[in-house]
Amino acid sequence: MQRRTFLKTTAAAVTATAFTGLGPAFAMDSVVKEAGGSKIQWSKQTTSICAFCSVGCGLLVHTNKSTGRVVNVEGNSDHPINRGSLCAKGASSIQMTVNADRPTKCMYRAPYSDKFEVKDWEWCKKRIAKLIKKSRDESFEEKNADDKVVNRTMGIASLGSAALDNEECYAMHSFMRSLGLVYVEHQARI
Repeated sequence: MQRRTFLKTTAAAVTATAFTGLGPAFAMDSVVKEAGGSKIQWSKQTTSICAFCSVGCGLLVHTNKSTGRVVNVEGNSDHPINRGSLCAKGASSIQMTVNADRPTKCMYRAPYSDKFEVKDWEWCKKRIAKLIKKSRDESFEEKNADDKVVNRTMGIASLGSAALDNEECYAMHSFMRSLGLVYVEHQARI
C-alpha cells in the first residue's frame, strides 16, 4: 500500500466514524425533547438546579398539586449544561426531600461520654450558637501587635460547600466575615 493511499483510507475511515456518530445523537435529541414534553397531569412542574455539586445541572421537579409533595425529579432537557441527563447523585436528588430514612433528630455525645443522646434540632442550633460565641469571644483580637484595628478571630475557620448556590454562599460568607473570621475557605477550590 502506498503512503498516499494509506492516508486517504485513514481520512475516509475517520470521517465516516465521525459522521456515523452524529446520526444517533441527533435522533436522541428528538427523543429527549419528546420525553421532556410529557408531563404528569396532576402535578405542577417547576425548574430547579441540582444541589449536589457546582456543575449546576437543570432539574424538572414535579409536585403533587393536592398534597404539595415532590413526586418526581428528572433532568431538564432544555438546560444547556446537562441537556436532560443526570448523574447518579442528581437522579437520586428526590431523596433529599422524600425519604423515610432521613434523620429528624441529632445524636449528641457529651465530652468524655461513651453514650449518644438523642436531641432535637432546636437544642442543637442553640448549642452550636453558644459554642461559636464562646470560641469567638475567647479568640477575638481587636488590635494586632502594631496597635492597628483588625477585629478578627483566629479561633474559628469556615469551610464552605459546593452544594450551596451563589446566594447561600454570599449569605454564609457575609455572616462569617461579620463574626470576624479570617479563614474562610471553599470545598470546590480545595
